[in-house]
Amino acid sequence: MVTATRLTDGAVAAVDYRCSAGEAEAPYAEWHEVFSISYVRKGTFGYRARGHTAEMVAGSVLVGHAGDEYVCTHDHHVCGDECLSFQLSAELAERISGRPELRRLTNLPPLPEMMVLGELAQAAAEGRSDVGLDEAGLMFSARFVEAATGTPERMTAANAMERRRAVRAALFMDEYSHREIGLEETAREAGLSLYHFLRSFTKVLGVTPHQYLLRSRLRHAARLLAEKDRSITDIAYDVGFGDLSNFVRTFRRAAGVSPREFRKAAKGERNFLQDRLAPPRPE
Repeated sequence: MVTATRLTDGAVAAVDYRCSAGEAEAPYAEWHEVFSISYVRKGTFGYRARGHTAEMVAGSVLVGHAGDEYVCTHDHHVCGDECLSFQLSAELAERISGRPELRRLTNLPPLPEMMVLGELAQAAAEGRSDVGLDEAGLMFSARFVEAATGTPERMTAANAMERRRAVRAALFMDEYSHREIGLEETAREAGLSLYHFLRSFTKVLGVTPHQYLLRSRLRHAARLLAEKDRSITDIAYDVGFGDLSNFVRTFRRAAGVSPREFRKAAKGERNFLQDRLAPPRPE
């Protein structure tokens, strides 16, 4: 049995696949509806597509071409496998799968550069990273192309136009950080393609768009916590967080203290905050 949970939508859609099939289950044909690049995070299975057969293990990368028939087999004494799959829009897919050297590619073996980004993407999916899941998917896809073709993308210094567009996007995100802002919307505001926007924004400002958006929300939250007596729940929603637990977890990860503790310190309990943020004394 396979369950598929859609985690994000848009030009880079993330889907969490969990399969519970074992040796006793007969394989059957399936079809890829869109171009996808999937990170195998757990278990093992066989993958047959385009006349190729590969054994997939944790760290492997599965490549699905739109319209292709494929078969997954489970011939080993392991029951179940899990994948984090990134399904790309037609525009992004053409940018990747249209390259001649990638047209027949069905998989990559476990490679350190892909495993590192795969685990970053998994952390983003679980809310353990301030990198956006769509951003992690674009990073994973870009690194996939480099690993598959053996041609690293050449990084150049940001030009004046890239700097202006990155700053314009940052101003836009800061002004509207209280509402849901997707990577695609911000890329349109900057007048750049999705892939080029993520690369140039990060190059110019040193953080990804989602990291900047998240930190803008935290900055607005810290100001409200220090200045007003509104409830922490109201502040969390007003600055753009979807739920209170996510806000508290993210604020604590950034500040080292909870929003409630930060508010106490802002209202005069200075020693409390100093003790929390002071560097450890040498032994």
